[in-house]
Amino acid sequence: MGAFLSIPVLSFLLIPSMSSYGTSLNLIFFYLTWTTLVLSHGPLKVELVGTTAVRLIFYFIPSVLFFLFDILIPSASVVLKVYGKDGLPQGKKKKHGSSELKVAAWSICNLLLGIAVQGLVEFFLTRVLGVKSRLRVTTKLPLPWDIVKGVGRALIFREILQYIVHRYALHSWTPFQRLHNDWYHSTHTPYPLTAHYDHPIAYLLLRFLPTFLPAAAFRSHLLTYMLYLSIVSLEETFAYSGYKPMPTSFFIGGIARRVDLHLSHGGHGNYAPWGIMDWMFGTLIGDELEDEPLESDAQRVAERLVENRPKRGHGRTRRTRETVH
Repeated sequence: MGAFLSIPVLSFLLIPSMSSYGTSLNLIFFYLTWTTLVLSHGPLKVELVGTTAVRLIFYFIPSVLFFLFDILIPSASVVLKVYGKDGLPQGKKKKHGSSELKVAAWSICNLLLGIAVQGLVEFFLTRVLGVKSRLRVTTKLPLPWDIVKGVGRALIFREILQYIVHRYALHSWTPFQRLHNDWYHSTHTPYPLTAHYDHPIAYLLLRFLPTFLPAAAFRSHLLTYMLYLSIVSLEETFAYSGYKPMPTSFFIGGIARRVDLHLSHGGHGNYAPWGIMDWMFGTLIGDELEDEPLESDAQRVAERLVENRPKRGHGRTRRTRETVH
């Protein structure tokens, strides 16, 4: 608990807003806090506490609050939803059921699973194989240019990896395709917490690996990784919220629209969040709608989302076949 409270990122974000200290003093305070943290705790503990703190602040807390807002005050939430009542976790039902709570529970479990797997990987590398950890935890702070380069590189490789995994492992005829289809594609529309809802195996392939591997491959500094993970977490929080108001309509709004259309088209496109890989390989859906108001197509897309929802109950599984080559 002490390590969590001493995370320097928290201090760096909070102290300037609660004090009149100058930037130089804040940076000195940040460096001293970070150095104390690294010297007083093991690298693995610092890495896991830092990763957990970022996920907690930028994904878990806001997503849970959005989810509770949707199910407890649907009359107010529906006004903010792109698809109206269809965008609520319970859809047009008057009350939420066990299925929505199941989605929330599995999403949280998957989030914890990803952090646990990261810890196991680092433990195996450092304690069993005796090699260096995949993320650098040192008292030396990365330079601003190194941070920008590291974050940009990780985001680009995440886009590439997520496209490959999503298209060729989860939407082709593989053992994982049915898992992804039965779990994630059983949701009618994206709503808070669905970003991490999937079968655990499919989740590790689609969410954890593309996020962690780019930083691990280049052995990024932990602070660089935490900034990168903050961006990813905020993207997942808002892009899967189902709300019309977005922090940046052009960027986050575009990701949210592609997520919606991926569901409505039965998984036949929009395999990566930014749309760059989909554009390059001809699997981009909805690019022609970029300049049109999203609300004009909301009802039509919502109906398609519901129609394409996989049916369960007769022992048959709706399978999606990749149609774009």
